Amino acid sequence: MSNRFFTFCLLLVVSFGWAQENDFGIKFSGFVKYDAFYDTRQVVAAREGHFLLYPAAKSDENDNPSLNMLAIQTRLKGAISAPDAFGAKVKGVIEGAFFGHSDPDVNGFRLRHAFVSFTWDKTQLLFGQTWHPMFVTAVFPDVVSFNTGVPFQPFSRNPQIRLTQTVAEGTQLIVAAMSQRDFTSTGGSKSLRDAVVPNMHAQLQYTTGKNVFGGGVDYKMLRPSLASDETVSGISLIGYAKLVMEAITIKAEGIMGQNLTDLLMLGGYAMKDGSMQYVPTDVISFWGEIHTNGPDMQFGIFGGYTQNKGTSDNIAAGSEAARGTSIDNIIRVSPRVVWNSGKARFALETEYTVAAYGTPDSKLQVSNTENADNIRILFATYLFF
Repeated sequence: MSNRFFTFCLLLVVSFGWAQENDFGIKFSGFVKYDAFYDTRQVVAAREGHFLLYPAAKSDENDNPSLNMLAIQTRLKGAISAPDAFGAKVKGVIEGAFFGHSDPDVNGFRLRHAFVSFTWDKTQLLFGQTWHPMFVTAVFPDVVSFNTGVPFQPFSRNPQIRLTQTVAEGTQLIVAAMSQRDFTSTGGSKSLRDAVVPNMHAQLQYTTGKNVFGGGVDYKMLRPSLASDETVSGISLIGYAKLVMEAITIKAEGIMGQNLTDLLMLGGYAMKDGSMQYVPTDVISFWGEIHTNGPDMQFGIFGGYTQNKGTSDNIAAGSEAARGTSIDNIIRVSPRVVWNSGKARFALETEYTVAAYGTPDSKLQVSNTENADNIRILFATYLFF
């Protein structure tokens, strides 16, 4: 961890010195964040429980509480400006955090964002790693939890080429071609690479004042095994809206998707029964949020629902490569209060999540369910710089 972090800092310092000599600019920002959280039962999560997905299934072992405290969400960002090039405004971003790459690497410094963008009058080209377009930066949950609404909300950062084109006043067309890195389909990024077709996305976004409306379509093809030429494709649709009023902000998003493992949602794929072909699982998801807009004290509540809709064909037993195949649906409600003072923030959130576990049939449709519920109480302290 320390070697990676100090190397990152050294590069930023060298870049800063070079910037001063060559009329470049770099601005540092980020925050220190401390989280303390208590769960009433064991959960399915990453990084020692920090990144919560949903409650673990009922069992004598899982029916036990847990408490933890971490500061691994702390991050550092360098925003780099540069002279114009190719007639465009040029900027770059490097951002890292101490979240690590896996549970054994907790506290490890890892790359979050690294990209360069070229912006003309109505066109922007971005090259590098940043948010997947299905994580809509203009409309996402402002929850205190680092899961940011997962598994109801897509969550992934991908190496990509992204074109953002203004097609009318307030309307942008977003088109992206992506690979996978830290957030991958089952088995890692190799199945996407071996399909030799990038994850493709197209989206229209309309902005009027602070209000945002949009929708998009996403296409992903995987080749799970080099022993066969068979591939599995998935198409996902997304729609979203944000309404900003004087006192409150309302947000909502809906997703109908296939093979969404890499976006930290339910689903994936399986092999068809009696065949070497693959079939994706279908998932629907909805979330909504309302919060006040006060500068000092803010109140909010998030709600989400997602359901596993199974596959269109019978599958071969044991061939599932998917998340949550024994879950029919998940529901979450999480109220919060945030108190800002200068560059500091205190935040308290209660996250109630219920997962309906059951028995999947030959199409991975789950029945005979039993609910496993968890209450997470989360306290966070921030210092922004």
